Amino acid sequence: MTKVKDIAQAIELFAPLQLKESWDNPGLQVGDPEMNVSAVLLCLDVTEEIMQEAMKRDCNMIVSHHPLIFGGLKRLTGASPVERIAELAIREGIAIYSAHTNLDSTYEGVSYEMAHMLGLSDCRPLELSSTGDGKQGLGIVGNVRPTPKLEFLRKVRETFEVKELRYSAQTPGIVVRKVALCGGSGGSLLKEALESEADVYLCGDLKYHDFTTYGPDILLADIGHFESELCSRKILFRAIRERLPECVIYFSECEKNPVRIMSGE
Repeated sequence: MTKVKDIAQAIELFAPLQLKESWDNPGLQVGDPEMNVSAVLLCLDVTEEIMQEAMKRDCNMIVSHHPLIFGGLKRLTGASPVERIAELAIREGIAIYSAHTNLDSTYEGVSYEMAHMLGLSDCRPLELSSTGDGKQGLGIVGNVRPTPKLEFLRKVRETFEVKELRYSAQTPGIVVRKVALCGGSGGSLLKEALESEADVYLCGDLKYHDFTTYGPDILLADIGHFESELCSRKILFRAIRERLPECVIYFSECEKNPVRIMSGE
């Protein structure tokens, strides 16, 4: 019978915990490593709705990209969603495991998956990890078939199912040949994207002043945090399935973007 520790080991062999950022908190969040796992539910964020789904589908382990617990819990009083989720997980015997920035930085991790979705070639990390072998690190830069700017942006929007794509209006009408990208909040890698001589940089959570400062020099495309990292579920599925082919794994069916858009007429 597959145990919680077996799932954790399968993921960590693919995305070692030493690749995590110093502020991050990946790994086993709740649960007994020795507990037998009936089924695993994969998601981006652990929410109260995800917990209910796990219970309905008889999944006693949840594997997410974003950690449930970041800065630690000082009390369990049910006053916040995180506290209520942790309480319910303990009460119902549901283990919670997260693979976050280690999944971002590992070879064939989140940014690599985004690059494959866009058909990039000759890929390398934007910022190399100090503990890797040259293939690990945050972000990706790679080549793409020469594509006019708006055509490329339309491809990005369709590929990642983006409802509202924000891009830098002041960028000249270029032909995209080299692409830099990063899953999730990628504003910290803007300078690396420029230094890579990419024509475009796409990620999530860009600020207004990112567009005003860097927009004249590089095409910026903000596709949203949720949209850029939803592919993490596919990566986690492959990491578990490769080493534990008998494990029952489900993708969450209730997962939805916590950000809604109100469009004007």
